[in-house]
Amino acid sequence: MHRVGSAGNNSNSSRPRKEKRLTYVLNDSDDTKHSAGINCLAVLKSSVSDGCNYLFTGSRDGTLKRWALAEDAATCSATFESHVDWVNDTVIAGENTLVSCSSDTTLKIWNCLSDGTCTRTLRQHSDYVTCLAAAERNENVVASGGLGGEVFVWDIEAAVTPLSKSSDVMEDDFSNGINGSANSLPVSSLRPISSNNSITAHTTQCPGYVPIAAKGHKESVYALAMNDNGSLLVSGGTEKVVRGWDPRTGSKTMKLRGHTDNVRALLLDSTGRYCLSGSSDSMIRLWDLGLQRCVHSYAVHTDSVWALASTPTFTHVYSGGRDLSLYLTDLTTRESLLLCTKEHPVLQLALHDDSIWVATTDSSVHRWPAEGRNPQKVFQRGGSFLAGNLSFSRARVSLEGSTPAAVYKEPIFSIPGTPAIVQHEILNNRRHVLTKDTAGSVKLWEITRGVVVEDYGQVSFDEKKQELFEMVSIPAWFTVDTRLGSLSVHLDTPQCFSAEMYSVDLNITGKPEDDKVNLARETVKGLLAHWMTKRRQRLGSQASANGDVLSGKDNTARSLAHSRIEVDGNAENDSMVHPPFEFSMVSPPSIISEGSQGGHWRKKITELDGTEDEKDFPWWVLDCVLNNRLPPRENTKCSFYLHPCEGTAVQILTQGKLSAPRILRINKVVNYVVEKMVLDKPIDTGNTDGSLAPGHGGQLQHSAVVDGSFKSGLKPWPKPRPSVEILCNNQVLSTDMSLATVRAYIWKKPEDLVLNYRVVQGR
Repeated sequence: MHRVGSAGNNSNSSRPRKEKRLTYVLNDSDDTKHSAGINCLAVLKSSVSDGCNYLFTGSRDGTLKRWALAEDAATCSATFESHVDWVNDTVIAGENTLVSCSSDTTLKIWNCLSDGTCTRTLRQHSDYVTCLAAAERNENVVASGGLGGEVFVWDIEAAVTPLSKSSDVMEDDFSNGINGSANSLPVSSLRPISSNNSITAHTTQCPGYVPIAAKGHKESVYALAMNDNGSLLVSGGTEKVVRGWDPRTGSKTMKLRGHTDNVRALLLDSTGRYCLSGSSDSMIRLWDLGLQRCVHSYAVHTDSVWALASTPTFTHVYSGGRDLSLYLTDLTTRESLLLCTKEHPVLQLALHDDSIWVATTDSSVHRWPAEGRNPQKVFQRGGSFLAGNLSFSRARVSLEGSTPAAVYKEPIFSIPGTPAIVQHEILNNRRHVLTKDTAGSVKLWEITRGVVVEDYGQVSFDEKKQELFEMVSIPAWFTVDTRLGSLSVHLDTPQCFSAEMYSVDLNITGKPEDDKVNLARETVKGLLAHWMTKRRQRLGSQASANGDVLSGKDNTARSLAHSRIEVDGNAENDSMVHPPFEFSMVSPPSIISEGSQGGHWRKKITELDGTEDEKDFPWWVLDCVLNNRLPPRENTKCSFYLHPCEGTAVQILTQGKLSAPRILRINKVVNYVVEKMVLDKPIDTGNTDGSLAPGHGGQLQHSAVVDGSFKSGLKPWPKPRPSVEILCNNQVLSTDMSLATVRAYIWKKPEDLVLNYRVVQGR
């Protein structure tokens, strides 16, 4: 997915403002599984003996999920969807507050036991937020770290204090760092709808609240840890040092050197006396923070250490990383055991009683035995080795083939995910995308409906791509990426409105043969069909309750919107209304967008409630859906010359340049040539029948060419209709080719297209 910068960074830019993008993320399965690697874990234990325990997982698919845990199973009870990029870390603050951070530069706050609605969005970071730390006995304190060396300490209670409704606008302006009105445009047909559940209302931190900044890191921060009472914070990253901070003031207290590569994981004991660090140098180090020195180093892994978890007494540490292995190490005796090996690198660990949850770059999560309450039980099984002091010692043992045997072969149970999409290709018809996932399965998606139309199974991606090749040329009206493990389709105006097709090619019945359908417009209308239904219901109920009509303010908004769209004469307001493309309601796509206030957001299209407006959607999206109006676009015509083939005695029909829609088919050109011949009108000097004008700007109009017929009043001619072929570069053209296809695959030159015609005898 595209990198999302901070909202305030462009306030002083003198460059032309780029219109906001609309993205939709497709989903092929039910909403109870992750579709990309799991970056973070958090366990919420019930305060009552027979209560339900929960596991929270945050994924590279941009969502978090809550799992209700049973003895040997887990059920997804909620999906937390609001982040627009990878979820990188999550912590539980207090009894029921979940805090998450993301590569979308935000922190989000949720009620652990809610249905998944985000209660606050905190914006202070200017780049990816990579890690969080919470104080177990001080539920208000949460620290966040990210790229660019940024570390902030948040007072959660102060950041989320409820605001009065009158301060909603202030709140949104503050969080963006810009004046909302300067970046917004009222859109025609928008009416205010009273609601307490809009995306922008009460979702950002209080105006005036700024977290404490811990300044000192010169490079990116990848790991944080805090002691129980929130009086000590440690951080690590690409500077290869562990830094200590007083989170109450943001002041530096220490710098610990020893690692020779990035610090990727940190743990503090409850008192803050000891610290464990894991690094890309493959080492685990134990630090005495009172002495400010390393007291032990453990060479256990053969590659980067990315995850650490300790027993409650801080006597043993579980570690995992890039070498696909999970180890248990006794910090006192230096004994180590290989608990299990994985198929994917380990990203995070969460100890849960006598078991441990393991998250990897795969979309599944596994629960393994760990004996967390009494880890010595595991050592009694034998097979332990003594951790060395030097990082190369374990690597050398591994190379010599004496890798220890894993204690456990199978997890207690697993929470399966769906395979992430890792390869994709947009097909030439610009409606289908071929994908391949981590399981090797190849599928064909129709992005105008958001569904898989064909599952080919485990076949060759390249061979299937060649098999599906079509010689058609349609403008690139969307872009795709698979950063979230799913297909994310991006629409940018005005480029997205450049592609048109005839309704007959889309199997739309009841329309004229030459009726054109704009693919992006019907896609956007299909995405927001549920929103439109909800909006009409709300407007209808309000109108009936109030008995009022549009206010003067709304009329002003309408005129402003019209002026913005229609200031350019090329703006289009098609009278022809088509049924929008229908998207799946079983596996509905999610929309990622941004309006005039509040920053980026993400929601399933079925969860839009009709209250969203120009604060939430780009103006061009609303104008398209509410007014069926498109912005000015580049020329959709194709210029060409139509000459008789050399060496033939065919009459010259025209000497000027013609233009016609890019999607016009060659059979329409054939019809045009035939009718010209039959009517004995060799060279046009004027646009007498409304179909052709030679010279600059000549038009091949639908009245004569596309219908293949002439206006009423023209007398039929008794001449037999000749059989005509159209050629380009001496190649006979198929009659179902479009002008754009001929230009792209046959003509292959930047100059205006040249078509030739000839009469075929004996047909």
